[in-house]
Amino acid sequence: MLDFREIATASMILFAVIDIIGSIPIIIDLRKKAGHIQSEKATIVAGILMIVFLFVGKEILNLIGIDVNSFAVAGSFILFFLALEMILGITLYKDDAPETAAVVPLAFPLIAGAGTMTTLLSLRAEYEAINIVVAILLNIVVVYIVLKSSGKMERFLGKQGINVIRKIFGVILLAIAVKLFTSNIQSLFD
Repeated sequence: MLDFREIATASMILFAVIDIIGSIPIIIDLRKKAGHIQSEKATIVAGILMIVFLFVGKEILNLIGIDVNSFAVAGSFILFFLALEMILGITLYKDDAPETAAVVPLAFPLIAGAGTMTTLLSLRAEYEAINIVVAILLNIVVVYIVLKSSGKMERFLGKQGINVIRKIFGVILLAIAVKLFTSNIQSLFD
């Protein structure tokens, strides 16, 4: 049941939403404030949160009477606004800056935040769960590598390089939001 096309697509979507490359400035700031980032612990907790939410999130929605397609349409709006933030360099949602480099600011909400959780349920409406789990695991590996090498990446990419990558993934995320909306909106009217 593994579909490499679904895995690749879900991986790219999650990579764009998690935006670990765009989070490098935040990670660097956390490292400066706290002196150490718990990369392994943050990565494991974020991975567990995402996988659990992938399987339990639908049941929670059913419990409160919301179908996955409605959640996917709502999620497409969130992805749309996240993409606008990335492309335009504006902040629509402002969260307080984390004070420590513990699991809480890294694993949640930085890595496995609201956008990621919404995306997981939206993906669940279109793709097989096993393919999404593989995509989560691939992204967790990338997250771990970025957390471990954030200082080197900052020096290599520079501020402009990070901004360019963030804008590219913003455009990809915008296209994904439009596709997610159009593929799920029709089912709400049927």
